[in-house]
Amino acid sequence: MKKSLFKFLLSFAAMAFIVSCTSDDNGPTPDDDDPVATCSDNIQNGDETGVDCGGSCNACPEPPVELSGDVTEDTELDASNDYTLTGAYIVRAGASLTIPAGTVIKASGGTAAFIGVERGAQIFINGTAAAPVVMTSDAASPAQGDWGGLVIAGDAPTNKGVDVTTEVGELTYGGSTADDNSGSITYLRVEYTGATFSNDKEFNGVSLFGVGSGTTFEYVQSYNGGDDGIEFFGGTVDGNYLVSIGSGDDSIDFADGWTGSGSNWYIANGAKAGIEGSNNGDNGDATPVTTTTLSNITVVGPTSDEGALFFKEGGGNFTIDNFYVSNAVVGINMTETDAQAATRIEAGDLAITNIQFADTPEGFLATSYTGANQSFYTEGVATGAGNGAASPDWASGWTIGLDNSGSTQENLAGEVTGDVELDASVEYFLTGAFIVREGGSLTIPAGTTIKASGGTAAFIGVERGAQIFINGTAAAPVVMTSSSETPAQGDWGGLVIAGDAPTNKGVDVTTEVGELTYGGNTADDDSGSITYLRVEYTGATFSNDKEFNGVSLFGVGSGTTFEYVQSYNGGDDGIEFFGGTVNGNYLVSIGSGDDSIDFADGWAGNGSFWYIAGGAKAGIEGSNNGDDGDATPVTTTTLSNITVVGPVTEGALFFKEGGGNFTITNFYTSGVDLGINVTGTDAEAAARIEADALSINPIQFDATAMGFLNTNYAGANLDFFTVGDNDGAGAGAAQPDWAADWTVGIE
Repeated sequence: MKKSLFKFLLSFAAMAFIVSCTSDDNGPTPDDDDPVATCSDNIQNGDETGVDCGGSCNACPEPPVELSGDVTEDTELDASNDYTLTGAYIVRAGASLTIPAGTVIKASGGTAAFIGVERGAQIFINGTAAAPVVMTSDAASPAQGDWGGLVIAGDAPTNKGVDVTTEVGELTYGGSTADDNSGSITYLRVEYTGATFSNDKEFNGVSLFGVGSGTTFEYVQSYNGGDDGIEFFGGTVDGNYLVSIGSGDDSIDFADGWTGSGSNWYIANGAKAGIEGSNNGDNGDATPVTTTTLSNITVVGPTSDEGALFFKEGGGNFTIDNFYVSNAVVGINMTETDAQAATRIEAGDLAITNIQFADTPEGFLATSYTGANQSFYTEGVATGAGNGAASPDWASGWTIGLDNSGSTQENLAGEVTGDVELDASVEYFLTGAFIVREGGSLTIPAGTTIKASGGTAAFIGVERGAQIFINGTAAAPVVMTSSSETPAQGDWGGLVIAGDAPTNKGVDVTTEVGELTYGGNTADDDSGSITYLRVEYTGATFSNDKEFNGVSLFGVGSGTTFEYVQSYNGGDDGIEFFGGTVNGNYLVSIGSGDDSIDFADGWAGNGSFWYIAGGAKAGIEGSNNGDDGDATPVTTTTLSNITVVGPVTEGALFFKEGGGNFTITNFYTSGVDLGINVTGTDAEAAARIEADALSINPIQFDATAMGFLNTNYAGANLDFFTVGDNDGAGAGAAQPDWAADWTVGIE
């Protein structure tokens, strides 16, 4: 026994000696029984509790918390956890699920994975703009249809009945509790939803079945869902501040007697309709009828031919205001076979105001509806969800996939009822009557271009009591012109302004074109300010007696600024004053199809620095009243610094229809065959000449045409004009300095 112990101790000593010698030969080595944690070598070592984590390294991440099964008691998630949704996760009646700001849930499993909220249950999604709740795909390369979506069932009425089963999720919904409360959902983003059972059975991003008005549903986005982004199946819940981007079917859909309202919706790049609104797919007359008020809506295409709005399956009672549509093939769509929807349109149940179409593609239709009632929509200037086609401010921080570039082209038509300002970076297309109504204002900044088409249907009107502010500059005038590739006189109407100043046509008279009311007793009436404006190819014609001018001023008051304005190649008169008291300074009219500048009906304004050339008839036509040459107030004006370059066919000045009281100084003419024209049968005009009511001093007749007459007036008083040299508008027949840069066509 002792010998064996001795042998063991001897062997141990020998081993210790060998190890000692080895250590001495190779230097010090770490103790293999106590390795050091590296935290970076993809090996668990030292005091690490996981691979490169724990112990003296950073804490190891918690494994994802799996969500599936039933929630049967009040449950709150933790935003610091990672969650995976691997199956149906359903909040049962009587229970609630609370999801705090910043929580992310990643789903996999196709149709098997969805979050459901049973009737009688509640969900509280408490995201914020800085920390939204996100439900998304768990795939490394996520795609539409990776998982189901969020399905909420409530007890509010629908026209599908009571105790109905949801299309997906097998939940029961529908009842009679209009104010049913399924919880609160704010700042939620769902991504890559829309898993498909079949063509007729697919998940939406968020589906609300019979959800009641006690529920809050706002600041919600669907992103790249495989079917509809957000859909309301009946119920009474409102939906505000909603975003749908890249949906595989309709972007936002409502049906089955939904009676909630919606505001501030931003929709882009859906595969089918921007908004699909219907009553009932089985019975278009089912009750309760889908009834909603929508406002501040943007739909950005491209969309299919299903339209920015598809009024479908009986439609319903929709009131929509401030609707901005960009790059859509069809604005408002309705199928010809939908008799119930057509009946509702004819009954006025679809009313859309201030819808604006932008970036319209070739073949665009404002509506596919061909029934008798085409007034169910009214165009106007819209901001939509806030910034037209660009991302609205309220979507900042919590949404993805929105474009901030906005539209480069917008249509103008309809009415302006508030204060509207255009954007010089946008190219505008005038497609119909665009009227600023009483109490409203339209501001057009320097450099803005408006291109018009539509003949007599296309004009800009300013109602009495409204204002227009055209703020051009010499370097950047405002231009209103034709949209034709080969523009010509009469391609569109023109600019028509109605005021409340006196005229000798009376009070509350209707404008010759545009059907506006004008005339009153406010001499200093203010219709706004117009500076550095050029109108081109105006003068669309109804008949020989009814044509648009380039700019028509009906009873416009002296509180209005009107200067640095040109008419170019208009089909009728270039600029015409119908009564009123407004002054007109620094005016240019080139190539008018009738008279170049015309004033009548008791105009009592003054004018200076007018340059006129190439008009078909009179350079200036000045008259009192076509029906009564002695009507009062009598046209009375002082003009100075005037150039008229011929040829003309009715004189440099046509003193007509009673003429009026004119004092003209520094009047230069060139290339005319007749200076001052007075017809032999115009007794009232002749009486005024004999009474010295017409005084021109000096007038110069330069480079006169063959057969020239200084005047054809044959009365006794031929001293009403005095010939003398002058420079007219500033440079004789040449372009005056003040017309540089902003005018065209002056030779």
